[in-house]
Amino acid sequence: MGSSTDESRRDRRKDTMTDRYQDFVSSSLGKLLVTNLGLPNPVKLDRYVAGSPLVEGSVVLGGGGRLREHLPELLGGLGIQTTSTADAGSRYKGLVFDATGLTGPGQLVALREFFSPLMRSLENCARLVVLGTPPELVSGPERVAQRALEGFTRSLGKEVGRGGTSQLVYVVEGAEGAVGSTLAFLLSPKSAYVSGQVIRIGTSVQAPADQPDWQRPLAGKVALVTGAARGIGEQIARVLTRDGATVVGVDVPQAADELIRLTKELDGDYLTLDITAKDAPKRIAHHMSKAHDGVDVVVHNAGITRDKRLANMADDRWNAVLGVNLVAPERITDELLAQKVIHDNGRIIGVASIAGIAGNVGQTNYATSKAGVIGLVESLRDGLTDGITVNAVAPGFIETRMTAAVPFATREVGRRMNSLSQGGQPVDVAETIAWLADPASTAVNGNVVRVCGQMMLGA
Repeated sequence: MGSSTDESRRDRRKDTMTDRYQDFVSSSLGKLLVTNLGLPNPVKLDRYVAGSPLVEGSVVLGGGGRLREHLPELLGGLGIQTTSTADAGSRYKGLVFDATGLTGPGQLVALREFFSPLMRSLENCARLVVLGTPPELVSGPERVAQRALEGFTRSLGKEVGRGGTSQLVYVVEGAEGAVGSTLAFLLSPKSAYVSGQVIRIGTSVQAPADQPDWQRPLAGKVALVTGAARGIGEQIARVLTRDGATVVGVDVPQAADELIRLTKELDGDYLTLDITAKDAPKRIAHHMSKAHDGVDVVVHNAGITRDKRLANMADDRWNAVLGVNLVAPERITDELLAQKVIHDNGRIIGVASIAGIAGNVGQTNYATSKAGVIGLVESLRDGLTDGITVNAVAPGFIETRMTAAVPFATREVGRRMNSLSQGGQPVDVAETIAWLADPASTAVNGNVVRVCGQMMLGA
């Protein structure tokens, strides 16, 4: 390999931190203390490796609603092995329960009857998924039952342990054929740090006639990624490239060397500019139109922090954070839409934060900007045309250079205060964005998905 690749690997190592506690609990002494003292016991999470099957093992299917009959063929087409009958002594990598048929609270017992006997038969890093009907679309006892699924799945995520996750997917009637990309993500190691989430799949747009290859769903697509030179942005660029996209990385001129090195390695393109500049949206739109004939995926990843308590918050700190994190994504999106630079069935994906949901001491500016990103999703989701969707991810504690600078005690609390008892990796955010970017995720619109290991903060 060339020296540029070696340098890139060194840079990537700088962007993550070693979790020494996790290393310790894997030792003989650590295992003993964990058992005797009830300490957090973070399991090394499965993460997807290119070319691997989506699921290494079998998934048990249950329930009897309108989605049940579609699941074997749908998952089989993704190479996922399923069974409807659990065998004594066998172990399973996933459980999927179709709860769309539950029409009243008395029927919720079916959840216990399916999951309870199987909880001790799960492999490490198992995936549990419940499928339901959006409660707001039904009424009476059925609405009660469907809303109850949220409490069940979130509690299940805190119980499953050993790196396992639990999710709820609400599917609008008529969208049964549009759940493939979402189940592929949630049942695979790509969703390693996503748990306790409620995802909605609607019918506002039709899925493409030809479903993309799940291994390279973005083949022939062009993706724009801001803040791409390092950290989470770099991993987004790498994962989207893995999935077949041509990535155009955007970053400030000060990061030009890293940006050029990365995009050269990925056989992509780059643009150096300050996204808060007055002419930045037009420059980006012009470049994407002239150099790439438009764009399919827009990822607003660039973000900064300038932390201070509000009593000590100077104008420049407030304005800089709001300008980069919120105002620039809004202006760029407006320009790309106005000039019709985003192709049909395109994707707009924002990067919010747990801070925008739960707040954080000393981050009123940052939390405001990230809550605003969620607002941007909500403001756009019902007005987009031509199959374009908008969604956002909300990372929790992700191991980056920024979190490496957090004081030790605060950093340890951030790592352990989630159902997986560890921090996430930049690739976990990138994998979630890749799922939202998938052309087959055309019915996933208006969602904000937390990549936080089910953090014990926020809603």
